[in-house]
Amino acid sequence: MREVLIVEDNAELAVGLRNNLEIEGYSVRVANDGESGLRAALDAAPDLLILDLMLPELDGFRVLKALRESRRQFPVLILTAKGDEADKVRGLKLGADDYVTKPFGLLELLARVEAVMRRARPHDEVKIDTFGSVIVDHASRTVSKNGQPVSLSRKEFDLLAALLARAGAAVPRLDLMRQVWGYADSVITRTVDTHVAELRRKLEDNPRTPEHILTVPTIGYRLKRDRTNP
Repeated sequence: MREVLIVEDNAELAVGLRNNLEIEGYSVRVANDGESGLRAALDAAPDLLILDLMLPELDGFRVLKALRESRRQFPVLILTAKGDEADKVRGLKLGADDYVTKPFGLLELLARVEAVMRRARPHDEVKIDTFGSVIVDHASRTVSKNGQPVSLSRKEFDLLAALLARAGAAVPRLDLMRQVWGYADSVITRTVDTHVAELRRKLEDNPRTPEHILTVPTIGYRLKRDRTNP
């Protein structure tokens, strides 16, 4: 049974979420502040964390930052207040996988939960991709460059996999948002640019003049495997 941890200080909302998720077949734990939520997440390593950003003791941003710094890579769905665009962007940059804006409908939340957890499941097919001196193992979700391991966040790896899957074709930013983050929002596609910059920093020999992770003007990005082939 897949386990969901809810960190939410609104007791009525937390109980409602718990009841409905349990009806859907999930095992659910609840924490009502940031400190206890962080401890529970580190101890239990749930299949999904539903994290409110406005929490007592320790806010959701610091909880999320601490989790990603500890290398915990389970998916995180953040709950944000209506209209707080900056909070959504900040949460995504810190490593959140998706967000739901309060107030939200139950069906929307359940759909987001299932989508996030589905994307987080490892692929059954063992597959190795290479470009330049980089080796990408999709089964273990590991990357190496010149024989040395490279640490990528969950979203960085998913973005790299999405580019590799298109076999050199240009991929629009909105398509990458939809595939990697589960939705398309032209206002925050700059988060794609931020993650691409990180991939270049970690995987290109010269990030300022990349040879593999290339910008396609007015469209998005494509991944070129070597100098002669796409």
